[in-house]
Amino acid sequence: MFFVFGPSGQMLRGGAEQLSRVTAVRRVQRPQALRSSAVEARGAEAFELQPPATPQAQSPPPSPPDSAFGSLRALGGISAYQQTDKPAPVRQPLTLVRDVMTEGALTLPLGTSVKEAWGMLAEHGISQAPVVDALGRVVGLLLRADMVPLELLPSPGSVPAAVARAKRLVDEVMVSPVATVSPDTALRSVASALMDTGLPGLPVTNELGLPEGFITRTDILRAVAADPPLDLWT
Repeated sequence: MFFVFGPSGQMLRGGAEQLSRVTAVRRVQRPQALRSSAVEARGAEAFELQPPATPQAQSPPPSPPDSAFGSLRALGGISAYQQTDKPAPVRQPLTLVRDVMTEGALTLPLGTSVKEAWGMLAEHGISQAPVVDALGRVVGLLLRADMVPLELLPSPGSVPAAVARAKRLVDEVMVSPVATVSPDTALRSVASALMDTGLPGLPVTNELGLPEGFITRTDILRAVAADPPLDLWT
């Protein structure tokens, strides 16, 4: 089940094929990967060369007695026997949004500045987040690519425009109304909706618009590549 929510509340409830009825749910362009200076700084620190440690001369550890080797072999054999006695867990097919979605995803309240929102997205390592009203209901979706469009970079006159945009609120930049999806929706329908809208992901909500998680293209691709079976055709 899909929903469309905006500042005025729920605008649509139905299948993925009905999303096109809401003309304001626009098709977005592919988001561009942009980093904040804080993330780049942390990355540089991670790769900073450290002086090699001076090796210390150490005496070889004393050899354990034969009885110790015998105990280790016995413990290893017992452990291997216990593992063979346990039945292998039954792998269930992944068919629904709840099987692959990220629970407890980051949300941004209305009135958050673009500058603050950029820092929160960078801190969590994500490129989009639902925007919620005072009651916690989803009213929009903030995309990092919409916060600093590439056309503002790197022309000489782009700095004032970028600064002005950073002072705006997420209310002015977010995608709204925005499509959301319920946790019990088939993954195949979500994949189709992501292709139709061009969005990198959809908020997962209940019928009231209260967020329960977030599902992205990466979540679906990870399920395809991971060990548990993924069934998109049931």
